[in-house]
Amino acid sequence: MTLTPNEILALPKVVLHDHLDGGLRPSTLIELAAEIGHELPSTDPDELARIFSDNADAGDLVRYLEAFAHTTAVMQSADNLRRIAREAVVDLAADGVIYAELRYAPEQHVAGGLTLQQVVEAVQDGIEDGVSEALEAGHAIRAAAILDAMRHLDRSLEIAQLALDNRGRCCVAFDIAGPELGFPPAHHREAFQLLRENHMPVTIHAGEADGAASVGEALGLGSARRIGHGVRIHEDIDGFGTDEVSYGVIAQHALDQQIPLECCPTSNVQTGAAPSIADHPMHELRDLGFAVTINTDNRLVSGVTMSSEFGVLVEAGWTKEDLFEATLAAAWGAFLPYDERADLAESVIEGYGIDL
Repeated sequence: MTLTPNEILALPKVVLHDHLDGGLRPSTLIELAAEIGHELPSTDPDELARIFSDNADAGDLVRYLEAFAHTTAVMQSADNLRRIAREAVVDLAADGVIYAELRYAPEQHVAGGLTLQQVVEAVQDGIEDGVSEALEAGHAIRAAAILDAMRHLDRSLEIAQLALDNRGRCCVAFDIAGPELGFPPAHHREAFQLLRENHMPVTIHAGEADGAASVGEALGLGSARRIGHGVRIHEDIDGFGTDEVSYGVIAQHALDQQIPLECCPTSNVQTGAAPSIADHPMHELRDLGFAVTINTDNRLVSGVTMSSEFGVLVEAGWTKEDLFEATLAAAWGAFLPYDERADLAESVIEGYGIDL
């Protein structure tokens, strides 16, 4: 039975991969840009959103990334960071998200004079404000932050220490983001060693702009507990898409350990990691038993919500049970203590009305 948009909206959702600088409200971006004199492609919210999504659909990475120059320009003060984080949580909650992990790179928000610690605290204040505001509107949500280090720069050890200093209240994990091809986890060996020694959870962007070997390095040297995107892990599976498959070491490890793959359907197509929604590798990976999860990546830039991502998967043949399994995998993959993950999983089960 095909789910209606209202039925999809009502389903509880868990998002593990949502970039703060990729999910601003268009109206907020326009208002904040005007305050600092930053010129945007349009000052009409609908048109601006359309320009960004058209650029994302163009198959041109330069055009896709253009939006981030605009969003980060307005994210250089504590007040703006607090507001943007608050609105992100409120918007996700209104979309049926009951748990969200928002990721951002603190080093991208210090041009206005903030310290890295001040950036982290401003975002956390916004997250907490958003949770309270959402609850007042009747939407219960829990939200957390993941700190990104930019993989083409050299501050990963500093950001790793920042994550450790703020574990618990302001940070639940560490990530490296930015250009994947040519900037492997090995460039950040010291950071990952520090994190391993201190038992800090790690997720790494891999298997999006580079192949299965990138996923392998993320799981090995990086000791990643989840993989950001990860869709090109199928390149380590001989016979992928047939009835006779043979797993390479990397794919077997991810399957055996049930490493959550933070798939982002629309974004993966836009960046070329998947040929189309209909032919997205996540469908077959799901059928093979991999821990596939559904995520937004960049809500403004890609023009998506969690509900719209659920919707395109339903159009591609996903059932309510398929969405449930992916959401349950996300709940168990959350960077939370075991008992809190169990509670989150129970909320997902109750929300879907699935009799296990």
